Amino acid sequence: MRPNLSGIVRIQGRIEEIERRIRPKKEVPEPPKHERFVDVLEREEAKKPLPGAVSAGVRIPEVAEGWEAHISRLAARYGIDESLVRAVIRMESGGKADAVSHKGAMGLMQLMPGTAKMLGVDDPFDPVQNLEGGIKYLSQLSDKYEGDLTKTLAAYNAGPGRVDAYGGIPPFAETQKYVRSILALYDRDSEGEN
Repeated sequence: MRPNLSGIVRIQGRIEEIERRIRPKKEVPEPPKHERFVDVLEREEAKKPLPGAVSAGVRIPEVAEGWEAHISRLAARYGIDESLVRAVIRMESGGKADAVSHKGAMGLMQLMPGTAKMLGVDDPFDPVQNLEGGIKYLSQLSDKYEGDLTKTLAAYNAGPGRVDAYGGIPPFAETQKYVRSILALYDRDSEGEN
């Protein structure tokens, strides 16, 4: 039986929030208010497929040589469907190992600093460490929510504390859109494998 880490994750999230408030604003530039990452990504996906075709049908640009080769092994190790991992990567970073969100999430799977530390990720910009941390976190969330994919994805985006507080997907437009978008990518790519 795995330990319930939701309390620790909530505390780490609160610490990160406090740290963001006391840091100078220049450290993390605010994105333009009219364009969010998920909106830009969705618009770009509609224009053209991303380069670098892979067998599952998801196209991810190669930033760091060879990281894609680790997805299958890590997904199998942690019991997460490889197509789901690819959908999360596509939604989170577009396959950019050096991606940083306006909230401070880093790397391919957009790990927050506290979450990365909790997962044993020393360098969130190392694509293989980031993949392992993100896939491990998806596995922990899947176990916590007994395989409920919508709750797992909502917790990956908004945090398990918020999913627990609302008893499901929180009423945040960003999280609701995030879950819908990943499920659509996952369903499409899973069908492409058959």
